[in-house]
Amino acid sequence: MSKTVLITGASKGFGKSWAEAFLAKGYNVAATARNVETLHDLKEKYGDSVLPLTLDVDKREESLAVVQKVHQHFGSIDILINNAGYALTGAVEETNEQEARAQFDTNFFGTLWLTQAVLPIMREQKSGHIIQVSSILGLATLPTMGLYNASKFALEGLSETLATEVKGFGINVTLVEPNGYASNIWHTGINTQSNPVYDGVKKAFSESETSFGNVEATAPALIKLAETENPPLRLLLGKVALPFVKQNYEQRLKVWEEWNDVSVEAHG
Repeated sequence: MSKTVLITGASKGFGKSWAEAFLAKGYNVAATARNVETLHDLKEKYGDSVLPLTLDVDKREESLAVVQKVHQHFGSIDILINNAGYALTGAVEETNEQEARAQFDTNFFGTLWLTQAVLPIMREQKSGHIIQVSSILGLATLPTMGLYNASKFALEGLSETLATEVKGFGINVTLVEPNGYASNIWHTGINTQSNPVYDGVKKAFSESETSFGNVEATAPALIKLAETENPPLRLLLGKVALPFVKQNYEQRLKVWEEWNDVSVEAHG
């Protein structure tokens, strides 16, 4: 019996590429998007193996209903890939309340609602794999991406905790951490209203060297991750990811060690 994968944000980018890769491998795929018309090509090519569904992950009740539809249609949900998200670009001071809340509604709360909805099904199955699409910016930050960074940091804490809570039910959790990719997320994101005092920071960031990966090249990694018996808690994607994170963590440890005497004294 074919396993079933539920992928959010499947209209383009990582989601579309991964949906097609799983379908090509013989999986059943429930592919969701805000605009379901973007999934018609998958339906035409793969027929009954794909279930296209409209979903705005910001809406909790809609997320719960979609999970139930997928379970009723295919009989199981073996893998959930929480991929839906976007990038808010701008300095922290520039960000207004609506922009900040919207960023978390999609990137963090949207993932939480789908995760909560699928857990009872996976617990009953005594198996399942929840794959959360985070970012290396959930491990180390870049300027002018403050709210996006924060949403991914929040996802990291949630998912690491979740992994310890559900392991005993036969459920695995993996955080996928891509470095920069030539993805639509950078073209369909939202920019804050610019404050000229940050023009220098933005200019320096925009002129920094960036090596963007190829979205399609990630598909074999996702298939391998899904088919691994003991998947890792974190999987970095791209050649820039490990050096970037390693440098950041080495610097953190250096500073913590330098201040350790102060830290120990503060214990009392």
